[in-house]
Amino acid sequence: MASSPHGSFRPGARKPPRKRVRLLYERRINLFALLVALPGMIVGGVFVALQPWSLESKCALLFAELFVWWLLAMALQEQTTRPLQTLSNVIAALREEDYSFRARGAAADDVLGELSLEVNALADLLADQRILSIEATALLRRVVEEIDAPLFTFDPDQVLRLVNSAGERLLQQPSVRLLGRTAEEIGLARCLTVENETVVPLSFQTPNARWMVRRSSFRQKGVPHSLIVLSDVSRALREEERSAWQRLIRVLGHELNNSLTPIKSIAGSLSTQIAGAVADAGQRQDFKRGLEIIETRADNLNRFLQAYRQLAQMPPPALRRTALAPMIERVAGLETRLQVHVAPGPPIELNVDPDQLEQMLINLVRNGVEAALEPGRTASQSNNNEGVALPAESPQVVIRWDASEKDLILTVEDNGPGLLNPSNAFIPFYTTKPAGSGIGLALSRQIVEAHGGSIELLNRAEKGCQAKVTLPRVAGVEGQSDLTAAS
Repeated sequence: MASSPHGSFRPGARKPPRKRVRLLYERRINLFALLVALPGMIVGGVFVALQPWSLESKCALLFAELFVWWLLAMALQEQTTRPLQTLSNVIAALREEDYSFRARGAAADDVLGELSLEVNALADLLADQRILSIEATALLRRVVEEIDAPLFTFDPDQVLRLVNSAGERLLQQPSVRLLGRTAEEIGLARCLTVENETVVPLSFQTPNARWMVRRSSFRQKGVPHSLIVLSDVSRALREEERSAWQRLIRVLGHELNNSLTPIKSIAGSLSTQIAGAVADAGQRQDFKRGLEIIETRADNLNRFLQAYRQLAQMPPPALRRTALAPMIERVAGLETRLQVHVAPGPPIELNVDPDQLEQMLINLVRNGVEAALEPGRTASQSNNNEGVALPAESPQVVIRWDASEKDLILTVEDNGPGLLNPSNAFIPFYTTKPAGSGIGLALSRQIVEAHGGSIELLNRAEKGCQAKVTLPRVAGVEGQSDLTAAS
């Protein structure tokens, strides 16, 4: 079969449709103007040809007729296309979100004027909606920034796209360093995988801090995003934990006191009666010694329970204006085993319960002194290059305080051996001291949190431990005290 000279075309196959050629709108206007004026031009040409004029006159007249027709056609084109070009420019500006252009000749007495009116009304409507959108976006950003809870948004690839100020403070980095990084890189990958309203540990600022994860989804430009809101529930959980310990202490104290009181009384009565009841002196001495042990241990156990009952019976703070520096000097002077150094700080007055705050400071200073004086302390290993026993470093405890714009920070530092697990130190009944009760730090945290602050134990980089107490500058009982710099 012979092939087509233009390529292999199979018989019966549909030919591709030819592209229809259309004249431009301006050319069509000129063509229609010519067709409208053509009969008159023909009649005028015939009329001129029949006149007994010279050929030059007839040509000049026909040329003048054609020139006038051309001017009228151009004027018709100008009057027809220029308003449409203006409207096209206005619509193009609206598409580019530029709402400053308006169509001219807007009037309600003709069709083109009504079209201009509608385009201008559309431009006004879009401009108003644009302003409302900008205001709503600004309000939303302001609300997001003012939210005290850390807020993050991630795209489908788990890349961070938005973070508020609270999130920056939690991660301790500015947004310019966080945006564009993955959740795995910034330590929030677990928040995208756990169930909604799940408590997870996040140790960005405070060791073993626990956060409630609230996760939801939204779409931006059709792309699904994840919204993560974190709520610090560490204090609430500690309150529940403290409440459980308090209930347990009350029950144990009540039951043990009911048994210890008659035991102590009976032991005392038997001790006085044993002298006449037992003839043998050695046996009598053994009975008396045993009863004294029972009475002494019952009395010690009773005092032990009374100490723990402080956790269950801590009254709310009685706030009054108190100078910080004299209180610290007084607490440092109470310690007789070691001279406690007080670093100079700004003059601060606090609206707090001075008795409770002083008790908290006494506990922290006592713990620091006991750590600094711990037996068997030696010089740091980095200085002992030859394995020779070096003399122990001089024990030292230092109290410092400073005030930032929002917080008052008080630290008690020692150069003791430090703690293996500082987070366990606040658990009631937990102690690493042979004669410790395990309530000093728990009671201190209860006092600080009752004043709206926080307390944490940190091992120092060089050596020793640091107790850091943070109180809000404008805070109080559960966040409502008033701390101001003394004038």
